Amino acid sequence: MSGGISLRHARVRYGPLEALHGVTLAAPGPGLTVLLGRNGSGRTTALRALAGAVPLSGGAVVWDGTDVTRMPAYERARRGLCLVPERQAVFGSLTVRENLELAARDFAFALEAYPPLENLLPRRAGTLSGGEQRMLALSRALLARARVVLVDEPAQGMSPPVAARTYELLGGLDACVVVAEQRLPPTLEGRDAVFVYELRRGSVVFGGQAGELGRRTARGPSRGRRDFPG
Repeated sequence: MSGGISLRHARVRYGPLEALHGVTLAAPGPGLTVLLGRNGSGRTTALRALAGAVPLSGGAVVWDGTDVTRMPAYERARRGLCLVPERQAVFGSLTVRENLELAARDFAFALEAYPPLENLLPRRAGTLSGGEQRMLALSRALLARARVVLVDEPAQGMSPPVAARTYELLGGLDACVVVAEQRLPPTLEGRDAVFVYELRRGSVVFGGQAGELGRRTARGPSRGRRDFPG
């Protein structure tokens, strides 16, 4: 798949503890993939492994058909991968305008995406609320025109309408988009075009379409799992 990124039997260790136990998942490009799981499930670690922010102790990261396991994070970023972490995703000492200008000289699209940012342009990013900082961080990612966009809890601190708008924007990108969430956002429920992986304790327990996840939940836990797409 053009632009797709995947983990293949990926293992990540933090000292003596293994956070990912041979995780295999694939995110198509363009397309939207959601990594679901509670805190400690491994979803954030999986996202960081894709970005190169944490090294693998086993397995591989494959991007657009090429093994990039040993490629450093800065090189992946240079080649079009953008990571938006849950915390410290903006430059707090810079103004909103300066943050946007670092991403693109013409940032009009960001203000169209998130109109509240226009009145915040002279404010230092570190003084913004959590939801406002997420809007700014996502705006910078949208302006980057990246080939792969990885976002940890994109709608954290946002009102429901702004969260829905955020997923509309992410879903409209011509990119491979992977997000990590604790729960499937309501706006994505039942959408078979969205791929979902559920992680528990560092392992994938479900892989399939968002609509399939909803049907599975309605009829109760099933035995086994399958990874999707292959």
